[in-house]
Amino acid sequence: MSSIPTETARPKPERAAALAPLKRVAPKSLLGRTLAILLTPIAVIILVATYIFYESPWEGSTRRLAQLLAGDILMIAETLRTFPEEDQQARIIRLAETHTQLEFRLMQAERLRGTQKTHGNFFERTVRAALAESIHHPFEFDAATHADKILIRIDIGGAVLHVAAPRKRVQSPAVLTFFVWLFGTAGVLAIIGVLFMRNQVRPIRQLALAAEALGKGQDVPDFHAHGATEVRQAAAAFLTMRGRIRRQMRQRTEMLAGVSHDLRTPLTRMKLQLAMLGTGEDIQNLKSDVVEMERMIEAYLAFAKGAEGEAAKPTDIAIMLADIAADAARQGGTVENVTAAGADLVLAVRPIAIKRCIVNLVDNARRYSKRVRVNATRHADRIEIAVDDDGPGIPFSKREIVFRAFFRLDASRNPESGGTGLGLSIARDIARSHGGNLTLGDSDLGGLRAVLSLPL
Repeated sequence: MSSIPTETARPKPERAAALAPLKRVAPKSLLGRTLAILLTPIAVIILVATYIFYESPWEGSTRRLAQLLAGDILMIAETLRTFPEEDQQARIIRLAETHTQLEFRLMQAERLRGTQKTHGNFFERTVRAALAESIHHPFEFDAATHADKILIRIDIGGAVLHVAAPRKRVQSPAVLTFFVWLFGTAGVLAIIGVLFMRNQVRPIRQLALAAEALGKGQDVPDFHAHGATEVRQAAAAFLTMRGRIRRQMRQRTEMLAGVSHDLRTPLTRMKLQLAMLGTGEDIQNLKSDVVEMERMIEAYLAFAKGAEGEAAKPTDIAIMLADIAADAARQGGTVENVTAAGADLVLAVRPIAIKRCIVNLVDNARRYSKRVRVNATRHADRIEIAVDDDGPGIPFSKREIVFRAFFRLDASRNPESGGTGLGLSIARDIARSHGGNLTLGDSDLGGLRAVLSLPL
């Protein structure tokens, strides 16, 4: 019986598409995401509290204060209209300024400018609307010219009354107190959250850097695990894993060194006995087998041992490639080094291991081709070393198989033609021990291109 799909059981591709815009704008780091989770509710609370305060208490308080101010102004204006004599009006203005904390100026035969603006901020719109409800005479309102006062001009018939009122008459001090406490508290909480989360993320970043260094084959010293319980557990597990890897590598090296020593002894006796047997085709075949066994043992020991114990240090890859090309020339070969002069190719690596890796690639190229070219380039996050040749190349279907230990495309037992089958295995093992990789592709010379990628 088939089930009916519900709206909540959305396919994963649709869900991923719906979340794609959010993922694009979301912070990428753990610190950024944690702060976003922490600060977003605070921002929402501030916005909601501000909206509610503006819409009800603050607007209502401002309107009531503005209406009280309008009542005082209207009373003075009507009184001035009732007593048109100049001496009486002057006395009324003096008494009004004494008792209302307002400033008055009566300008005879003046008219309103007629340039009253109806827009403005929320405060100006609220005060203007409250004044319009109480003052039934034509008036103009200006709250932008002065920071500490508002100006009102009222036409009282034949004259214009100028009134300057302190802004505090229509603006409650509770507004400033509210916003100081609101934003001040939010700011303090945000600072505390940032400092706290930075301390929590620091051990995670330390652990990530240690894991990255271990992946690149660098020595990772002991470090003190701190932070949350889960972070301490992860750090302790990492240190335990590092110790196990070191022990396994050391045990492998010691075991293979012992095997190599034990096998060399009977091989040496075999070589001496073959030397005493004289010459002959069978004798020469046996001597070739013994030589091949020695080379396989040495190659396998190098493959297993790698550069165990060698410390990583800053190494100029350009100088290393120049030395490899010079060594090839001394051996009667030609390696073309086209690395750009002055390129910044300094990288922290194990130099002996990396040189062995590149030499293996160059030797493979020289064995099967006439022209070999090496080139190193720097990218944003890595350094790439390319070894190109004009040989027959490797079929695409076998470009991963050739990295297997002891695999040879040439099935012959002649070590001069087919090698031991460990060159590429050793090279990739060294590359990956540095956190990089070794890949094969097509060369513009017509043969094979081996690309060694090392992270910065």
